[in-house]
Amino acid sequence: MGSTQGAGRYVPPGRHDEDWRWPGYDFAVPENWPSGVYIAALSPGPTAVPHPEPQRAELLDARHSRLLFVVTAREPGRGAHILYKVPVFTYHAYNRSGGGSLYGATHYSHDEPRTGTATVTLRRPGGGIGGPVKGFPDAHDPRTPRQTFAHWDAPFISWLESSGRTVEYCTDLDLHGTPGFIDGYRLLLSAGHDEYWSARTRRHVTAFRDRGGNIAVFGANTCWWRVEVTDDDTTVRCTKYPPGAPTGADADALRGSGGHWWEVDPENSLTGVSYRNGGGHWEGLRESTGYTVQHTDHRIFEGTGLREGDRLGAAHALVGYECDGAAHRRDADGRAVATGADGTPAGFTILGVADLPPADGWHTAAREDPAPERSATFGLYTLGGTVFNGATVDWARLLALDPAVETITGNVINLLS
Repeated sequence: MGSTQGAGRYVPPGRHDEDWRWPGYDFAVPENWPSGVYIAALSPGPTAVPHPEPQRAELLDARHSRLLFVVTAREPGRGAHILYKVPVFTYHAYNRSGGGSLYGATHYSHDEPRTGTATVTLRRPGGGIGGPVKGFPDAHDPRTPRQTFAHWDAPFISWLESSGRTVEYCTDLDLHGTPGFIDGYRLLLSAGHDEYWSARTRRHVTAFRDRGGNIAVFGANTCWWRVEVTDDDTTVRCTKYPPGAPTGADADALRGSGGHWWEVDPENSLTGVSYRNGGGHWEGLRESTGYTVQHTDHRIFEGTGLREGDRLGAAHALVGYECDGAAHRRDADGRAVATGADGTPAGFTILGVADLPPADGWHTAAREDPAPERSATFGLYTLGGTVFNGATVDWARLLALDPAVETITGNVINLLS
């Protein structure tokens, strides 16, 4: 805990795509603060008002008077083997402070033409905590808005740290701006919804894998949109719509969007799976869907009691709100085998499959294969390092609900770190 005081002044609200030009205040991070994700509570008055440490994830969240910051390690990788990536680009993609997000202006009229490229500034309220957020409430966990730190990341981090593991933290900008930042670690972690990646972030993470670094994704829709970051690291842009896109169209369902990673360099060549082979976009409750598991003799299933054909997470809707998959076929034994036709690396082992009923409300993206069948698939591959992907954004939610999900998570981290 720490505090600082400053003479505040009023600054009028700005636009979503322009620096709000708030006054800055220096705060010296104490040397004994470990690397971590911190929440600052802003209070008026001459003395700081003490805030008790929140005991539940939803108490971290607030729509005003909060800001999120990440303390990185002074010597990255010296004190921990695990690095957790905080998806600030994705937080800001959905942050509507200033009247818009990477999904357009909130006052957008369906009679107006779409612009191809959307822009947001990182220098405005929100971005993980605070500010209005685009999207429907999560009917399976309504305590906090989706696309915020408190919704998926905080529960995962809370579990991770309570397990006794030593972890260090960074943001997208750290990986984007510093090529060697990740080199001292054995395992890079991502959880929840890590959707927006810059080309440099992806290049640096791929190089880490190629040198033998391991990656574990306990989320989905990962590395779906490609963003550009301005040279001063304050603004993010994404080309969402191709020229002549119809009014009101879903950008994910269109081809020719310059920001789609899969149309330029399929993201599953790194992540193993892609949103275009799964689905998502839910308002309200969805059918409770889990993974039908296979290869249960694999080390990550140790201690779960799961057998071939059992369903993982079905009781608590593990597969949703968005989920990813790999193109696959069935072998002579009925097991799903990745084909690699979509860019998934050879040797990707599918450990669980959840077929998505095409007429059951799943929103889907454009892809190469016109067949309607879609499936979420979780699994892993080794190419230099090993990459595991849980392929559903709701993985973190089930850590407190499903012992098998918790056990698999621990096994993956132990194996890769």
